[in-house]
Amino acid sequence: MLARLDMAGTVQVQCQMSLMVESSRRRVTRLVLGAPIDEVTWNDSVARISAWAGRRESRCVNFCNVHSVVTALGAWRYFDAIESGDLNLPDGAPIAWVMRSAGATGQPRISGPDLMWRYLAVAEREGHVVSFYGDTEDTLHRLRAEMLRAFPGLRIGVLLSPPFGPISAAQDADDVCRINDAGSQVLFVALGCPKQELWMDAHRRRVQATMLGVGAAVATHAGVIRRAPVWMQHCGLEWLHRLLSEPRRLARRYLFTNSAFVLRILFPGRGAR
Repeated sequence: MLARLDMAGTVQVQCQMSLMVESSRRRVTRLVLGAPIDEVTWNDSVARISAWAGRRESRCVNFCNVHSVVTALGAWRYFDAIESGDLNLPDGAPIAWVMRSAGATGQPRISGPDLMWRYLAVAEREGHVVSFYGDTEDTLHRLRAEMLRAFPGLRIGVLLSPPFGPISAAQDADDVCRINDAGSQVLFVALGCPKQELWMDAHRRRVQATMLGVGAAVATHAGVIRRAPVWMQHCGLEWLHRLLSEPRRLARRYLFTNSAFVLRILFPGRGAR
């Protein structure tokens, strides 16, 4: 708990400084397999999200890893959702490595689980209302308990667990009303890639909150999924930890996307978009 409080205190001071220049900041992106990924620091990322949330702006924040940029190569609608994102963060270590090799010196990996927790510390201080859309009711119940244990003053709006399959237009409209009526300023969307990015893009301007597609971060902080050891995260091996944890579900994905990513980076002229 002390470590979390110390980290939150550091973020508080640094974000206050960043917020003063947020309105004049020029966006800089680097293309990774054609997908525009923001060249940005941890502090600037949190500051932008906090500023948008304070104004209840309808924004889309995407966390881009190898799977998402490779998926975007063959899915135009998904690519458009990434391209139109207000902030595309390098969630995967290989994405950050490619950006650094292209001139984004010092670009860190900005992972969904870590940014989510950093922002919650700021949200507690600023009094922002946070809501969640996705995952199971049990996972969301556990997440609420963990968040309030770490951030007792956090204002939580709604936690909605939509059906796994398609939902009706009436149900969707009701969910949007509940999110907006709760005064949500940030909405964490945990539907998985590519569904969450498509959902956020389709609900831009309808949802009056800054939307973050955090995927498995919700289950991770709820204690349902064990995260990789820190050394694996730093070495870019978090994907391997997930693969070993869920081999039947993830083997085909990682075999295809990781191989495709490496081949595209090494031979950029082949099979270009």
